[in-house]
Amino acid sequence: MKRQCLHCRFLFYFDLNFVRLEGKKILIGITGSIAAYKIILLVRLLTKAGAEVQVVMTQSATQFVSPLVLSTLTRKPVLTDLSSANEWANHVMLGRWADYMLIAPLSCNTLSKMSHGICDNLLLAVYLSATCKVAVAPAMDEDMWLHATTKENIKRLQSQNVEVIDVDSGSLASGLSGEGRMAEPESLFSFLKQQLYQTKILKNKRVLITAGPTYEHLDPVRFIGNFSSGKMGIALAEAFFLAGAEVHMVLGPTNLRPNFAGIKIYPVVSAMEMYDQVMQLSGQTDLFVMSAAVADYKPKEVLTHKHKKNSGDLKIELEINPDILQIVGQQKSKDQYVVGFALETEHAKENAKKKLQSKNADCIILNSLEHPEAGFGKDTNKVSILFAKGHELDFPVKSKTDLAADIVLCISKELPHAN
Repeated sequence: MKRQCLHCRFLFYFDLNFVRLEGKKILIGITGSIAAYKIILLVRLLTKAGAEVQVVMTQSATQFVSPLVLSTLTRKPVLTDLSSANEWANHVMLGRWADYMLIAPLSCNTLSKMSHGICDNLLLAVYLSATCKVAVAPAMDEDMWLHATTKENIKRLQSQNVEVIDVDSGSLASGLSGEGRMAEPESLFSFLKQQLYQTKILKNKRVLITAGPTYEHLDPVRFIGNFSSGKMGIALAEAFFLAGAEVHMVLGPTNLRPNFAGIKIYPVVSAMEMYDQVMQLSGQTDLFVMSAAVADYKPKEVLTHKHKKNSGDLKIELEINPDILQIVGQQKSKDQYVVGFALETEHAKENAKKKLQSKNADCIILNSLEHPEAGFGKDTNKVSILFAKGHELDFPVKSKTDLAADIVLCISKELPHAN
């Protein structure tokens, strides 16, 4: 039984509201810091995602980044003063207009003023009038960041229900290296998505997901592996997290990482390492998603030294790795839900149905390499979901982020005792 049209129209609506920022109103406050130039990228990310952005700057901030650039990106005038050219900037209505307010970068000077309720510019007036949630992203040199006064001001802000985004470590404007760097624009963008769209549809659910490839060593410098990037698995981990779940991810060797710090990562390399980690965690999970591309076989013997090339052929004896999906499927309780992935090059649905049954999974997400925009390493994918109950869902080519949102919504409706 196949369902597609009506359901996909609903899923498309879900995509726009779950992943994108359509209709969301965001206030961005910029203060006098060299990190102000990074906000250009953040504003670009927000507007590209569909958000309506209003920028408010202190006078000193205008010395670091041009208001013209920001007004061009937002298609709104950048506000810097309470009044100009016989016009009054209504800070009260601005504070009520926004769904979220982020002040980034937050200078040491503005931090001190905010924590003590000083209101001597438009940005501070808007902050004190804001009825929405407010977050700040500090940016200053390490000595200033570690000063006792700064720490006291941070605590005072937090006591006033202001979310303080952790600073990064690295190169500073002073030429030194240490703590105090403002979080990167991509991290701030992910933070805002989380704050605006983290739902409760999977609240109190614990999700264990595997992602990425595995490498099976032949010797210290060579391995057997595959082309998996981990993009689909990471997109799913982020989507489950945004749905309110507690997410644990066993991640194979890839340079990619989720954007949300709340996702617990367990890095592994080989299939046996992934198996061991999954076995430790699977008993306490509500939902297991096996999206990793795990090597079916491993070398029976791993050389301790690099194998030297010679004129003869090299023969490698392989032995089978544990079938993680099958083992979890066999051991699952009646309250656990197991999701597998299948990548097929021929007879795709027929083989996926066989896998669904043999692994005792609740559903299989079928990938196909037959479509040019689907497969390893790409940002888009085309999948079908085959459920053990007999129904199927087919999805058109979409970004892996959008597909992840679709998959999470579908699975959330199938879970035992779903909220």
